[in-house]
This record gives sequence, C-alpha cells and structure tokens, in this order.
Amino acid sequence: MNETLFIGGADGAPQTLLLNRANRHGLVAGATGTGKTVTLQILAQGFAEAGVPVFCADVKGDLSGLAASGDPAHKLHDKLIARAEKIGLADYSYFEAPTAFWDLYGDKGHPLRTTVAEIGPVLLARMLDLNPTQEGVLTIAFALSDDDGLLLLDLKDLRALLMHVSENRAELSQRYGNIAPASVAAIQRRLLVLERSGVEHFFGEPALKLADMMRRDSNGRGMVNILDATQLIHQPRLYSTFLLWLMSELFEELPEVGDPDRPELVFFFDEAHLLFEHAPRALLQKVEQTVKLIRSKGVGIFFVTQNPRDIPEDVLAQLGTRVQHALRAYTPKERRAVKAAADSFRPNPAFDAKDVITELGVGEALVSTLDEKGRPTITQRTLIRPPASRLGPLNDAERGGILAASALAGRYDETVDRRSAYEILEENLARRAEQAEEEARQTRREERDSRRRAPAPSRRRATRRRSNRQGVAEAAVKTAVRRASTMIVTEVMRGLLGGLRRR
Repeated sequence: MNETLFIGGADGAPQTLLLNRANRHGLVAGATGTGKTVTLQILAQGFAEAGVPVFCADVKGDLSGLAASGDPAHKLHDKLIARAEKIGLADYSYFEAPTAFWDLYGDKGHPLRTTVAEIGPVLLARMLDLNPTQEGVLTIAFALSDDDGLLLLDLKDLRALLMHVSENRAELSQRYGNIAPASVAAIQRRLLVLERSGVEHFFGEPALKLADMMRRDSNGRGMVNILDATQLIHQPRLYSTFLLWLMSELFEELPEVGDPDRPELVFFFDEAHLLFEHAPRALLQKVEQTVKLIRSKGVGIFFVTQNPRDIPEDVLAQLGTRVQHALRAYTPKERRAVKAAADSFRPNPAFDAKDVITELGVGEALVSTLDEKGRPTITQRTLIRPPASRLGPLNDAERGGILAASALAGRYDETVDRRSAYEILEENLARRAEQAEEEARQTRREERDSRRRAPAPSRRRATRRRSNRQGVAEAAVKTAVRRASTMIVTEVMRGLLGGLRRR
C-alpha cells in the first residue's frame, strides 16, 4: 500500500500527506461553497485505500456518495478529468469506498448507542446544559450508582435514580453533600426535553463496540464509517457531545502505539466550532488533553470548520496538516480572521498567504503538511484532486441496499433491556410496600386480639355503677362526721366560755 496520501498538485508538484504523520491531526477550513466537503471526501477515501478506517459525520448528506463510484455521465465529468490531467493524477478512475452507515436515531444507518454510565456526568451535564450546581447533583447520582451497584443503561434508569435521590436526599446529603430538590427537578425537566427530541434511543444496549468501527474489508481497505448527522446537527450540543464522547472512548480503550506507519483510525470532526462554543473551561481542557495524547493511540483527528479561529489556540497549535480553502474578507473582523489564518502557515516566499486566501477558487487551497522529521512543509497553493467516488448523496434505495448487505446488519437493531437501576429500584419499592402492608396487617391483628381479651361492655358498665354508689355513700358519711365534729366542738367551746363568763 502507498505510504502517502495524494491531496492535489501545485505548480506541477504533487502535494501529499505522509501516512506516518497523519496521527498528528489536521485542519480543513474555508467558507461555505469553497470545497471543504469534497476535500473531506477525498481525504476519507484516500485513508481508506491506505487501509486506515475512518469515521466522519455527514452534516449535509453529501458524504454518503463515498459509498458509490463516480459517474461518467455526471455534468462535471469532463472538468474532473481535466483537473486530474493538470495535476498529474495519471491513474485517475472512479470507484467507491467500503462504507458503513450509522445513525443515532436509527433511521438512516445502524443504530448507534451507548449507556448513560459510559457517557458520564460531565458530558451528560453538557448535553443537558446544566449549571455547576445541577452538575454537582448529577455527579452525586452517578457516585451513588457506583457505590450501590445501580447500573445506568438508559434514561429510565437515570430518572428512577434521580427520584430515589430526591426521596432520600436527607440521608444521602450526609454521605455525598447537599442535594437541592430544585436541582433534581431541573435535571428531570432537561431529561424530558432530551427524550422529546427523540434521542432516548441513543442510550441503551447493545452499546457500540469500537472494533465495529475499525474494520477493514476483504481487500484490506479501511471501512469509512459515516454518521448521518442531517437531523442530529439541529441539536448542536448533543452532536458535539456525542463526537467528544466517541473521541474520549477511543482514547480510553485503544492501546499505546506511538507513531505507527499509518493511523489506526482517522476521525473527522465536521462543524468543529460546535464543540468549542460555550464550552466551560474544564471541558476545553479535556478536549485539549485528549487531542494532545490521543495521537499516541494512533488516532488522527481532523477538524473541519469555516474559520481556523473557531479552534482554540492550544488545539490549533497541535494540528500538523492544514488545508485552507478561501475565506471572505468583507468586514474588519473577517480581514483579521484572514490574517490569523495566513499567519498559521509556514511562509512561502513566492506569495503572500494573506492575499491568496481571499483569491482561491473552488477546489483550490493552501496546503501544508509535515515532512519526515515532523516539520511543517512550505505552504503551497494547491488544486485539490478530484474524487473517485460520487459527487452528491445516495438515494434511499441505494442506502438501504448497503445497510441490508452490511456485516453489521441486525447486530444493533434490537434493543436489550437487562436488569439495571430502574428494575432494582422498582423491586426495592415493591418490597418496601409489601413490608408496609404486612406491618399494617400485623397491627390490625394485634388490635383484634386486644379487643377479644378485654372485659365485656355490660360488666364494665355495672362496675362503673357500683363504683359510683360507693362514692356517694362514702361522701355522705364523711359529711355527717364533719357535721358531728363541728357540733361537739361548738358545744365544748360554749361551755368553756360560759364558765369563764360566770366567774
């Protein structure tokens, strides 16, 4: 297989990308309509032909054309042939790339799932747009899940766990810290919004196995995995969070390989600005760390966006391959962006990159890659090679045929709902309800037994009447005694006083 990937031609010289430098990441930038999607298409197919599996998100639907051969009847056929001759691509021909389609919604590709536990509290908090306090409560819920063996697979597991947290917040606050009922309620509301967007199918099992994205066909060509994002892109936070999760999974699961002869996987992140917009600093640091370290796992990441300024400086500094299509410069802000893009290239004495960026035609770009020693090559004004696969999307019938013939057909179609947090907590509730009912029955039995052992009502009434009569007699005797005593004392006193008077 080739050791280089042909990108295009510049002044009769080929512009290539060394495969053993492709894990040093890259950038494809340019305004809408300047040829970014075709560049992504030829890079993806070039890597596949070199035996490198590829993952890319299809935001507009055009990348599905990778699965079909180019068409000699296409209206641009003559122009494509002429460009191939101009840049010295002598063996130019049409052929398709081995392709697998994926879809979070399960409509236009194999269903793509992961579990709530694998997403984790940090990325899920971003997906739900939680504030720091709410994220803290979500983190407590995940900690409780780990400590009590409450497996979180899908959203109903998470809802059941949050309800459990709310009902037992007094006890759990002593273990994990303060749990505000308002924060729990806010998380539950956000989960409801997420469910109504139709993405609840993304959470569950069978979860994606990365090995199914890192396959090669019988000819040794890498599989091009295309995520249909035509619907997903309307949920930008979910879109960026999913791709960040996938990038993190690659980093965590793949072994260290250093700098391989060719990447283990190349990952194209289209509409990359969505990853960094409104992202908290902690998340940006995670992205920067992942980009920096994942290359040692043999993974190359290519960010595709309109303007290089969409990428943070710390990430941009790590991108070795750069393909810069035309930018517009109608406003002061746009002119500053053009200058920033030009300054990121190694200068070419033959032209001023700042001026050329605004002059580039469709399918033309400034290109700089890394040489054998890892140094940026001198920037060249390059005509991007024509694609071998179809320009434009597949129709539904063609896509359906590819899905039916896929080696993954049926593997992810049916969901599996095994015993997890929801079932465990429901069983606990049922058990407590049964215990409460048994205690109530025991109390009722004890009350009945107590009534049986008590004296009959008629006997009690008779006893009370006798007790009353005795009380009246005793009172009468006491009154008579008091009266007799009073009379005796009076007579004695009278006798004494009368005797004294007579004396």
